[in-house]
Amino acid sequence: MKIKSKNIFLLTFTVFLLFLFYFFIYQPFKNIKNKAEIIIKNAKELKSDFSKNDITLLKTKLKKFSYHYDDFKKEAKSIYWLSFIPYVLDFKNGIEAGDYLIKAALEIINTIEPYADLIGFKKGESSFVEKTAEERLETAILTLDKITEKIDPIALNIDKSHKKILEINPNRYPKKIGKYYLRKNIINIQKTFDGISSLFVDAKPLIKNLPEIFGSKKEKTYLILYQNDKERRATGGFLTFYAIFKIKNGKMTIVKSDDIYSLDSSIQNHPKAPREILSYHKNVSLFYIRDSNLSPDFYQSIKLFESLYDKSNQKIKYDGIIAMDSKILIDMLKIFGDIYVDGINFSAKIDYRCDCPQAIYTLFDIVDRPVGYIKENRKGILGNLMYTLFQTALRSSPSKYWGLLFSTMFDNLQKKHVLIYFVDNNIQKSIEQVNFAGRIKEFDDDYIHINNVNFAGAKSNMFVRENIELKINGRSRELKIDFKNPYPHSDCNLERGGLCLNATLRNWIRIYVPKGSVLKSFKGSLKKIQIYEDLEKTVFEGYLEVPTQGKALINVSYDIPNNISNKSIMIQKQPGIIDQNWKILLNNRNIFDSNLNSDQVIDLK
Repeated sequence: MKIKSKNIFLLTFTVFLLFLFYFFIYQPFKNIKNKAEIIIKNAKELKSDFSKNDITLLKTKLKKFSYHYDDFKKEAKSIYWLSFIPYVLDFKNGIEAGDYLIKAALEIINTIEPYADLIGFKKGESSFVEKTAEERLETAILTLDKITEKIDPIALNIDKSHKKILEINPNRYPKKIGKYYLRKNIINIQKTFDGISSLFVDAKPLIKNLPEIFGSKKEKTYLILYQNDKERRATGGFLTFYAIFKIKNGKMTIVKSDDIYSLDSSIQNHPKAPREILSYHKNVSLFYIRDSNLSPDFYQSIKLFESLYDKSNQKIKYDGIIAMDSKILIDMLKIFGDIYVDGINFSAKIDYRCDCPQAIYTLFDIVDRPVGYIKENRKGILGNLMYTLFQTALRSSPSKYWGLLFSTMFDNLQKKHVLIYFVDNNIQKSIEQVNFAGRIKEFDDDYIHINNVNFAGAKSNMFVRENIELKINGRSRELKIDFKNPYPHSDCNLERGGLCLNATLRNWIRIYVPKGSVLKSFKGSLKKIQIYEDLEKTVFEGYLEVPTQGKALINVSYDIPNNISNKSIMIQKQPGIIDQNWKILLNNRNIFDSNLNSDQVIDLK
């Protein structure tokens, strides 16, 4: 009887466990799986609808997706009692992160819907497209105040979502399940959320300042500096022309556009050139505005610029400076097609004479080719071209072009083809927070920034390619920089009217590393190596030349100090660079091999 009773008890207990398993584990997981499949289907539809650029359709589909996600979330709560299991807790954090993200997305849609046509979305019939270029910009700027009022709840939900995603530990998951790279995908999702969070949370002060920047309260005056990245300088390129414009409630007026040399001519007495110019420049003994961007930190270079600009009889009081290079010009030509300015055609198509965009060659031909007559305002053509492109953008269809223009400009800000400085400290801080100010950053772990300056080496940066390899072993670093110029020398004979684009690159190089780093060797420099501290970094300085159809090689070996963590390394990109390949080897294992398009933090753990 006892045995029989025991068997009955075991059978009853087993049935009870099966009952619990079925109703509290198997069935909930099955229901969750079914709801998840609906969510995935809706997500694919939403992605497809987003590309249609229709704000009304997008709002409808997002609400539908939100409804199904709520259903999925309710079903998922049935297994939250298992949250003591790390994987279930991660599942819960992921669902809550998605919930916050959907709330933010709905808030964004509701906020921008009344002004959808201003940022490139279709929304039925719109009187906006009937406005003039000036009226369009004015309308857009005046609506910014209303949009920025909603930035706080959007940023709050995105920040909450970001924090939930970061609670997921990717290291507890296998690297790969079948053909699916599980751990890597989790890390990529976290990095994506880092970017989204940075955009809405870190950029919140800047977004709130946008109406003021565009003159909603009072008229603003800005100075535009064009940096010729084909003749590289510390902040991106040689300062070649400038323009002054004023903006009030979005109405923009171009005050002046001129050659930077004319600005230099307005200074009666130029000071003696600093050490860097006397050491590496060619036949230059005085300090000119055109050579003032000496520091790799844009803010510090602006202070040098201002020290000379204050001496000019043409100086005006400005609220900010915007520096841009040729990539902005070419990107806009790619969007709008060929543009005619002063009877001259400018195109983004490749010109065989320089293996570069036709617009670049045409500008150099106008500006730099010697002729037997005086060229009036020879670099003013740049200002006219940029102004024409700006007007073309304003006159274009918002639903067709403005979204693309915004994303292109944002991309160029991230990649340092546009640098911004504001006189107002609060606005300047908001620009620095999103890394649009070209600052050399503080960083607790390992760090490197390589800064190359072309002093009187023609436009050879258009032809020279750089490949950089950094080997990391413990605290030892071995840096190799390979410069190659496969193209022939240009005709630089001024008497024949040659256009001197490609010539020997005269390159002043500075390598910024953690403060306290010790140099072991520096090979390849043609001048004495300089070691000093700048911008809270240790700097190794040298000089090299890259001949046409030739190459040069720099090898640097150094140790980072013991107080610097080996967990990660920040690489800060020099502004203006488009193609610069980096390869990083950690203990002889390749961990990074790519073109450096923006500042990067690479994990060394």
